[in-house]
Amino acid sequence: MSESSSFQFHLDHTDSTTSSRAGRWVTPHGEVKTPAFMPVGTLATVKGLMPEQLKEIGVQKLLANTYHLALRPGADVVEEMGGLHEFMNWHGPILTDSGGFQIFSLAKLSKLDDDKVVFRSHIDGSILSLSPADAVRIQEQLGADCIMCLDECPPHDVSEEKMLSAVERTTRWAQKCRDAQKRDDQALFGIVQGGTMPSLREKSALDLLKLDFPGYAIGGLSVGEAPSEMYKTLDYTVPYLPVDRPRYLMGVGTPVDLLRAVERGVDLFDCVMPTRNGRNAMAFTSSGPVKMRNLKHRHDASPLDSECECPCCRQFSRAYLRHLFISKEMLGPILLSLHNIAFYQKLLREMRKAISLGTVSEFISVQLARWGVSV
Repeated sequence: MSESSSFQFHLDHTDSTTSSRAGRWVTPHGEVKTPAFMPVGTLATVKGLMPEQLKEIGVQKLLANTYHLALRPGADVVEEMGGLHEFMNWHGPILTDSGGFQIFSLAKLSKLDDDKVVFRSHIDGSILSLSPADAVRIQEQLGADCIMCLDECPPHDVSEEKMLSAVERTTRWAQKCRDAQKRDDQALFGIVQGGTMPSLREKSALDLLKLDFPGYAIGGLSVGEAPSEMYKTLDYTVPYLPVDRPRYLMGVGTPVDLLRAVERGVDLFDCVMPTRNGRNAMAFTSSGPVKMRNLKHRHDASPLDSECECPCCRQFSRAYLRHLFISKEMLGPILLSLHNIAFYQKLLREMRKAISLGTVSEFISVQLARWGVSV
């Protein structure tokens, strides 16, 4: 299928001492300045937050989950309501994953063969059968700007034989997804698998390049391997990916991970960490992580992060935030989720600026030092 002119990737700046790049990805629902972080809205909602709040703190693009939305409310319902953009009242770009990650995360509830994966619903035990064509059809009903091929995401520590099987199945499924796609206003991304095995990452990337996708994702990382192994994998995987198309690292990660991956040439990210940690009273700040339930915050009138301009930091003290969590008030998780997403947005805005100025290495060194991370 020919690529729609609705999607254009412009590379604006590259860093001379790293592989960092700053660009703009034009989609039917707006432009995404890269590198960019996408908050996770699994069920067509970023937990606890309104779309206008996300816009206010600089969010450009959201991610939603095909498996979960297929179960409830159902792709037919979302389509009837005008697609995800109308359904959730988010009119910026949206990416939907394919359900492939649930093969890993819900392994005990799924059975896999060469044609499909069959899930037993974690909600009511009903059966959801997902073939490559099904995954594309559901994502076309959901109506996201960017959709993902169905892939097999195995654990990082499987045998080379099993990893090779997953790579080959992922490539076959990618071809079937390409063949099944009917809409030309959605960018279908191929997903590179292969664990931490260089030869299999190379094979996966080169096989997928033959299918000429408008963008490429790197899957199968942040699934139990050490951060150092993830970075090494990016070192030998990213160079295979086209320079003129967006590169998406799936499900990653910590602020350190984001900087290390941008340093290696990645453009797009998603992760549940900002919101999940926020709901559990842990905040990311310019000086490092802060646990809001700690007694030391009880009388602290200072803002959570003096360098942050989000509504949480502008309006509330650490003492108040601690009180909300100790009292189990729902506003606490809301405010910390909002702050953490704002922190991620600010971090990548500053990274884009550093790329344009050619100061990436210095920027990363300063950030890691402030967080107490060895360079």
